[in-house]
Amino acid sequence: MTLYANLGAAFCEPQDSQRQAMVDLSGPSVRTFTYARLQQLCKAAARGFVKKGLRRGEFIAILSANRTEYLVAAFGALQAGLVPVPVNHKLPSQAIEHLLVDSGARIVLCDSGCEDLVPPATPRISFDDAGPDGFEAFLDFGEFECTRPEPGEVGLVIYTSGSTGRPKGVMFPHLGHLWALDQRTNANSPVGEKTLVAAPLYHQNGLASCQSALGSGGTIVLLPGFVAATFIEAIAEHRVTMVTAVPTMIAMIAREHATLAKADLGSVRIVRVSSAPSTPELLAQARRMFPNAKVVNGFGTTEGGPIFFGPHPEGKPQPDMSVGCAHPQVTLRLMRDGVEMQDQGVMQIRSRALMLGYRNMPEASARAFTADGFYDTGDIFRRDADGFFYFVSRADDMFTCGGENIFPSAVEAVLLRHPQVDEACVVAVPDDIKGHKPVAFVVRRSPSLTEEELKRHALENAPAYQHPRRIWFMPALPLASTNKVDRRLLVQQALSQLSPLQAHNT
Repeated sequence: MTLYANLGAAFCEPQDSQRQAMVDLSGPSVRTFTYARLQQLCKAAARGFVKKGLRRGEFIAILSANRTEYLVAAFGALQAGLVPVPVNHKLPSQAIEHLLVDSGARIVLCDSGCEDLVPPATPRISFDDAGPDGFEAFLDFGEFECTRPEPGEVGLVIYTSGSTGRPKGVMFPHLGHLWALDQRTNANSPVGEKTLVAAPLYHQNGLASCQSALGSGGTIVLLPGFVAATFIEAIAEHRVTMVTAVPTMIAMIAREHATLAKADLGSVRIVRVSSAPSTPELLAQARRMFPNAKVVNGFGTTEGGPIFFGPHPEGKPQPDMSVGCAHPQVTLRLMRDGVEMQDQGVMQIRSRALMLGYRNMPEASARAFTADGFYDTGDIFRRDADGFFYFVSRADDMFTCGGENIFPSAVEAVLLRHPQVDEACVVAVPDDIKGHKPVAFVVRRSPSLTEEELKRHALENAPAYQHPRRIWFMPALPLASTNKVDRRLLVQQALSQLSPLQAHNT
């Protein structure tokens, strides 16, 4: 194992310096970058930031779709001891302005499509500007000695999606995430894979996938964003060997029947499904689409870092729906009403990769941690007799219907067992008598499937109190900017479609 000195220079040194590091599919033509060239560019960016007068510990923001320059700017900033702040370019302009102010970013690096989102008074450098004020002119080629992070030094700030309030800036410890990268590129991890990355780089999933690929001597095949047909075509054309995706992406890929029929996906050896709950049916779909791949069910949180779980200490095979056993250098515990449980409870974690806190939010930071230093994930897990963990639900997704606790994921699993259901999302709506009740949004395979038939299926296969009181069919479930299902929007849609009489009809 190699513990790198700086996240921005955490590149494996392949024997051949001309080995491909990047295949960039973000523009009209394919661009490729060797390890040698990518390292030159990152050093040039680091020197460019120093030349601009930025000092160690200051913040720079990146507002762009996925592209090589995004990574060059982020890694160059890290080398110079600056703190990159990837910003979600899909947010409303007012939210973007808030994040830029909240982060204290000295300068914004952006693409032409996002330049209008940068407040007029904020200094910016455009990746697409070929003039004297653009990114090419900003680069200053030459050697550069990376800064060496100190304990407690912030390396990166990633803002949460804001699904439970205004987005919070999660401050990553530089040294802690160097440790996490070391764990992800050790002898037990995939090495030298060609990894397709379509997740946005402002999300930890996309950025960590790139870091792992470069830290293990692999190649990144980078898409500007996720489009199911394009994703499939990129796998086949570039002989991708590793795919990372959230469950919704797998479901959307499975519906591209015509594209799948023409594509050879046999090169894929690893499919990692993470960042949101999965189902047995979805994992089975993934295996059918990628017949030569090992399909892995993963889990992580922004605040908790990317390292939670690992293989069984005695080598026992990981069950399908499990996310693994506790990583040997991570402490996990399940808590219920202040008592540690062996079987099921809210997951709490302590590790070197834990966030340092939320930027400019000391009270929220204090609430996120227990008195003895554990981060409370708010996610309910169960643990089996062999020590394997299984995701159950978000604690705040659980609701009570007539005195019975309901986990949306449990109802979704029942709906997905119907042969005509592709996707399902269950949310709670208020009810004067029951407190709350479940309703569902479903993507069906055939228009012949009716609401009454699916309700009967739910009643026949689960307790009556769990069945969705209303089911709406949609051509596709709406996605948030992280490619996860936008539950908050679906709650709003449910409330708008229920009349006062329907809303209280149980």
